[in-house]
Amino acid sequence: MALHKGSCVPGPAQPARRNGADAPDTTGPADRRKWKTTMNMLKANGIDLAYESFGDDDAEAILLISGLGTQMIRWTIPFCLDLAARGYRVIRFDNRDAGCSTHFADRPIPDFGALAAMLMAGQRPDVPYTLNDMAGDAIGLLDALSIDRAHVVGRSMGGMIAQIAASEHPGRVLSLTSIMSGSGNPSLPPAAPDVMAMMTTRAPDPFADEAGFLAHSLAFARRIAGSGYPFDEEVQRALLLEELRRAHDPGGFGRQIAAIAVTGDRRARLATITAPTLVVHGADDPLILPACGEDTASSIPGAEFMLVSGMGHDLPPALYRTMADAVERFARRGRQR
Repeated sequence: MALHKGSCVPGPAQPARRNGADAPDTTGPADRRKWKTTMNMLKANGIDLAYESFGDDDAEAILLISGLGTQMIRWTIPFCLDLAARGYRVIRFDNRDAGCSTHFADRPIPDFGALAAMLMAGQRPDVPYTLNDMAGDAIGLLDALSIDRAHVVGRSMGGMIAQIAASEHPGRVLSLTSIMSGSGNPSLPPAAPDVMAMMTTRAPDPFADEAGFLAHSLAFARRIAGSGYPFDEEVQRALLLEELRRAHDPGGFGRQIAAIAVTGDRRARLATITAPTLVVHGADDPLILPACGEDTASSIPGAEFMLVSGMGHDLPPALYRTMADAVERFARRGRQR
């Protein structure tokens, strides 16, 4: 295991910022110190995990899990602040093979043709890790922080990880919010062909061709965004540059895809989830289609499905309040269990 290109060094607390701009100050003077954040590192599940925490350490916790190949900063500071201002301790972290957490750079990127052939033949490929391991990271983070139970929120691949955490560790998950994710049901419709082609086309090396890398990444972000909310290219560009500053490891993306592939159909496990569950999906999502969200909700006893008009495979700032309201609504249900 190894680290990666980037400048992932914990430093002194900095004022909460969003993509290089000051986050809106919604706190009183006495509370303002709570909204300074420092990236911390800890050992969990045998690896190093980078995390940040917002709000009171003694408050009920909300754990935010990121998606495929993305870093914790995709859960933007304004969104985290909104939840923290409601009385929660909000924790975001880098998954393994992303951001400043441990990278498995000594493990080869799987051959996806061979991987698919083995899965079709009913064989189990040898991969660096599975989504089960990544769910173990999330629970291990709670252990390391001495948090008994948390409300778990995941987006895209993070939703899959959150689902497994809720099914395998029911006593640790107060409520589950699965956003723009799926169930692993192989009969569901795949991503739009052009979206899949864009996602699987290797981006230019940003250290050799930063402009080409940004053009490629921005085109993909624009394609998967919804039609109901403006696409802010400046914000997206700043986010991509911040991810590059923190770390860059295309191999991590490939290893995470392999983890999703070998974990497969999760419907039987979803049927065992007892936590109050909300499944949120964008009506315009071209990457993980709305039918995948519907299938997830129908597989979890008592789950509620929330289809958001105009939302794609993204979480635009205009939806932060709507999403925070939804997370809080199910957090209240979880607290009453």
